[in-house]
Amino acid sequence: MFRSVSALLLCVCLLSPGLVHAVTGVAFVHGTGRQTNALDDYWTQDFVNSVRQGLPDTANYLVVNCDFEQYMWDSRAAGCLATQLHGFITGRGITDLVVITHSNGGNVMRWILSNPTYDSRYPTIIQRTRWVNALAPSSAGTPLADAVIAGNMFENALGWLLGYQNDAVRMQQVSWMAYYNQNNLAGTSGRPALPKGFWNVVGSDVSSGVFSGNAYCGGYAQSVGLEFTQNWLAGCSDGFLNCTSQNAAGQLWFYDYQRSSSGYVLNHNQSRRPCFGLDTILRNDL
Repeated sequence: MFRSVSALLLCVCLLSPGLVHAVTGVAFVHGTGRQTNALDDYWTQDFVNSVRQGLPDTANYLVVNCDFEQYMWDSRAAGCLATQLHGFITGRGITDLVVITHSNGGNVMRWILSNPTYDSRYPTIIQRTRWVNALAPSSAGTPLADAVIAGNMFENALGWLLGYQNDAVRMQQVSWMAYYNQNNLAGTSGRPALPKGFWNVVGSDVSSGVFSGNAYCGGYAQSVGLEFTQNWLAGCSDGFLNCTSQNAAGQLWFYDYQRSSSGYVLNHNQSRRPCFGLDTILRNDL
């Protein structure tokens, strides 16, 4: 309801006589990892190109490439993100920015929203942001990060998905994120609200049956791997994050099965792919 009201108010403002029309842009913020070509290596061109068709000017998009193997506040993480968002906003005159994050990218963006005095570029970014669409955000961390840092079998099993023992993985340990949420970040229960909407898309399950067509979207091997790791998570999870972590900050937009085609679930890999109409939902939101 609140999301609909916010969108309605935005439309009213844009249509009011005498007001300058907004210039809408969209930014794609990847998750854990050091990216130099996130368009191809993280999101895929099919996903990004589908979503940006919802823009009045399809050239007003940014695919962020940063080093998210660092702590969220690090100059190579939030500093890099701020540089690219601020350059995009000012360079193209963006006044209405929708930010799409995935996984740990939500934490880095939430750091910017939560700490407006930390960097001189943050206020402009916050002011120009309409809202954040957080796809499977790791807002409360994941037990799998604890397992990776402990150096057990997950270190090899999750290398393709999570990375190894870097600072971003260390940061996403459950107790560490609980500390950050209580002391450094806004948007979780009992904490100040975020200055802009942070809307969660929650992945609730993993399908990996060899005869399940939905298991092949985004790659069958990834679905099998996430089915394996789901054994160490709660019943509601996307194979990497518990649903409670994905919805720990901000507001729920929808659980996967509520909006996806045929009510399919989105595992952690599929929530950054054009699977089951997700790209269309995000496109229409612009």
